[in-house]
Amino acid sequence: MAKQYKPTTPGRRQMLGYDFSNLSSVNPLKSLTAGFQRAVGRNNQGRVTSRHRGAGVKRLYREVDFKQSKMNVPAKVFSIEYDPNRTVRIARLHYTDGDKRYIVAPEGLKVGSQIIVAERAALEPGNRMKLKNVPQGTIIHNIELHPGKGGQLIRSAGSGATVLAHEGEYVQVVLPSSEVRKFHGEVMASIGQLSNAEHSSIVLGKAGRARYLGRRPKVRGTAMNPVDHPHGGGEGRQPIGMPHPKTPWGKPALGVKTRRKKKKSSKFIVRRRKK
Repeated sequence: MAKQYKPTTPGRRQMLGYDFSNLSSVNPLKSLTAGFQRAVGRNNQGRVTSRHRGAGVKRLYREVDFKQSKMNVPAKVFSIEYDPNRTVRIARLHYTDGDKRYIVAPEGLKVGSQIIVAERAALEPGNRMKLKNVPQGTIIHNIELHPGKGGQLIRSAGSGATVLAHEGEYVQVVLPSSEVRKFHGEVMASIGQLSNAEHSSIVLGKAGRARYLGRRPKVRGTAMNPVDHPHGGGEGRQPIGMPHPKTPWGKPALGVKTRRKKKKSSKFIVRRRKK
């Protein structure tokens, strides 16, 4: 459940925050954390490629193991922790061989739970196995696109994909977007839906809280001058003055398909997502 606040100020009135009562009271593991300078929307030349980003609260980076390459080595969950760099909670694992790693924590994973990565494992939250051995109807996360590359899909709060069918050496999976996609049976996937599902119901409540997150103000194109945006100009409040909206650089926006027509991975998409 999202945390409600007393309406002591206008900003607090509508605000909804996180409930951290189910997290462990431990500091992040030093060997798996590091300071880092965020790119804040800029590329390697220093040019802004993603607008409305910058500043925000300082944070330490937690090194999360998306690959989970330690096969057949049991691990115990030492703690469930907050990670400021992602929406999902993370779990600190202590392996029986002495190694310690962070993973994204699924719903239902508790301190003291045992998990394992193997070719075939029990259908318990946090266990990881080859997709060809996961039964139909199972909810999974942290799915690899290529065998051995590490999880690339289904890594954000509350998300989960469902195994739909086994078809030869491929497995059909329903993604959160409702797209049905084929994956090779040799890729690895973790069992369960990811934690912190209430993330989608969080209400920031005030502009300052967005600035803490590194989100800068977004100015509407219609509020600008013609020199700054194709939608700008006009006396008073005017429509954009064109059949379809455009980006500040004059390219079509909103509803325009941007996927390449001859993309190699298109053959793995069984059904497109619903609009």
